[in-house]
Amino acid sequence: MINLETPKKFRAFVNQAHQVAAEMLRPNSRRYDLAEHEYPVELDMLAAMVDGLGASGTSSGAGASGVRRSAAAEDGVVNGSNLSSVLSIMEMCWGDVGLLLSMPRQGLGNSAIASVASDEQLKRFEGVWAAMAITEPECGSDSANIRTTARLDGDAYVLNGEKIFVTAGGRCDAVVVWATLDKALGRAAIKSFVVMKDTPGMSVERLEHKLGIRASDTATIRFEDCRVPVENLLGTADIDKGFAGVMQTFDNTRPLVAAMAVGCARASLEVTRELLAEAGVQVDYDRPVHQQPAAAATYLTMEADWEAAYLLTLQAAWMADNGQPNSLQASMAKAKAGRTANDITLRCVELTSTLGYSEHHLLEKWSRDSKILDIFEGTQQIQQLIVARRLLGKTSAELK
Repeated sequence: MINLETPKKFRAFVNQAHQVAAEMLRPNSRRYDLAEHEYPVELDMLAAMVDGLGASGTSSGAGASGVRRSAAAEDGVVNGSNLSSVLSIMEMCWGDVGLLLSMPRQGLGNSAIASVASDEQLKRFEGVWAAMAITEPECGSDSANIRTTARLDGDAYVLNGEKIFVTAGGRCDAVVVWATLDKALGRAAIKSFVVMKDTPGMSVERLEHKLGIRASDTATIRFEDCRVPVENLLGTADIDKGFAGVMQTFDNTRPLVAAMAVGCARASLEVTRELLAEAGVQVDYDRPVHQQPAAAATYLTMEADWEAAYLLTLQAAWMADNGQPNSLQASMAKAKAGRTANDITLRCVELTSTLGYSEHHLLEKWSRDSKILDIFEGTQQIQQLIVARRLLGKTSAELK
């Protein structure tokens, strides 16, 4: 496998992330998978440690909250918070995806704030644990159909609507809510708002029972005449600027989800290789694939797929750090990594037979956890559509 060298300034931080994954996340992985909706108390200590690293300058990106697009440096090369975040997330999700998604102050809403908030908003929302609420009962991948409304009333926006599948929606301090200022204008009128959990009119209706990432809660949230201060609108209220500001969030969060998939798939590959070796199947990198045992050949094919996903994820994050438009690369990374993680984790279960299908190892759990990574933050089909539009120079109206 290609082994790209981790930037020197990130090595200590990435090693620390791996140690946390090995000593805290993976040992508790099965426990919180079985105890769905139980809060992982171990994460409070981890969050405090991450905050300490950030305050000391030891880390430049400890997860979702560390992501922010930066301009390229004068020398033309920046290894910044986007790259450090995906590298650390890969390590943490080698431990457990659900627990990573449950980390306080590291929600996808934090990345939304970091992506488009003003400097004043960044300071005001510092330390807030923010979830992200986009999906609705009648609106999934087609964001133009968002029905949650935001009506300007004096010094506040009044929100009405329902959001489903809100990751960390029951535990967070605030929710970044996508709502429309005018349904007739479609995507152009969709804006994002930071809604604090104690805001009257906002209520958590229920927590979902899920196939995977059970350590992470997933909530349904309702907004009924929920008044949100005008200053909590992220970006600008100018409809002429359209949907671009809101969508910039995805350019930064999709590489993060790709990193989750890369980490989970790597965990499956490593355990599978160990089990194959115990069964007498050796993977020989010096022999052509067609001369390998069938199981070894399958393993090499999966590893090559993983490598492509890994490199695409690093590319998308590096481009964001260097001020380069990365919408195409972010979607390519998300599409490739999500599909690859699904394929690898399921095929690892197949290769290891009863050991993979039982709870003796975590392989069956990783196959369940990986499924969501190909769905949220934009499904596989949506990513392919975005990639096609970018490559062919088509608008959303021209290519549906």
